[in-house]
Amino acid sequence: MSLFRPCIDLHDGKVKQIIGGTLDDRETPETNFVSEKSPAYYAELYKQDNLAGGHIIRLGAGNDEAARSALAAWKGNLQIGGGITCKNAREWLNAGASHVIVTSAVFRDGIIDYEELDKLCYAVPADKLVLDLSCRKVDGKYLVVTDRWTRFTECEVDKKLFARLAGCCSEFLIHAVDVEGKCGGIDVELLELLAEYSTIPCVYAGGIRSFEDIRTIEERGSNKIAYTIGSALDIFGGSLSYREIADYSNRK
Repeated sequence: MSLFRPCIDLHDGKVKQIIGGTLDDRETPETNFVSEKSPAYYAELYKQDNLAGGHIIRLGAGNDEAARSALAAWKGNLQIGGGITCKNAREWLNAGASHVIVTSAVFRDGIIDYEELDKLCYAVPADKLVLDLSCRKVDGKYLVVTDRWTRFTECEVDKKLFARLAGCCSEFLIHAVDVEGKCGGIDVELLELLAEYSTIPCVYAGGIRSFEDIRTIEERGSNKIAYTIGSALDIFGGSLSYREIADYSNRK
């Protein structure tokens, strides 16, 4: 898979870039970008550039049709997250997802729901499962957040959590929610934590705005942390060239 993992974030059936932690059931989220192009357009673009391992995230209801169209455009090469449970995980794999990404179904009521995790592991092979450990920093600790990054859990992103969950999945996806969507720079402390403690591949997202940030990820992440870029890319209204990033990733 590519170290650069492209994304397709879906809200109300459209491709959008939303500032982390501003999406809940009561109010309109803070949005950086709303695309006029279809989800399938972006999937086709990533296919042309052979950027396997990117993810589609369904942010709330009303995104199933859009997600299916993107998966159909490049079957077996895009991951999907958002509302995934043991009951529908296999359905999304059958629809063309390479992996399913899970957060809220596993981190329930502030703790790890081991019964649900067992059910999920029974429904989906470990090599098809990605666990989302997206987090926010509170009192010096990174705590996993769920429900579209609006609800804190008691689960700290640390060596113990990585060791506990690494055998259940093939990869971790971690959004640094405090900097997500702000194009203000990456969370280097979190990045170094991932590089030190995770024994399986990690994908970092949040705040990437330049090639300097990418080089920092490569250096501080010991060249084993993949990365996602959203709002900063010109295909999502930003100033960072998608073409340059895609070409750079393919050369690496």
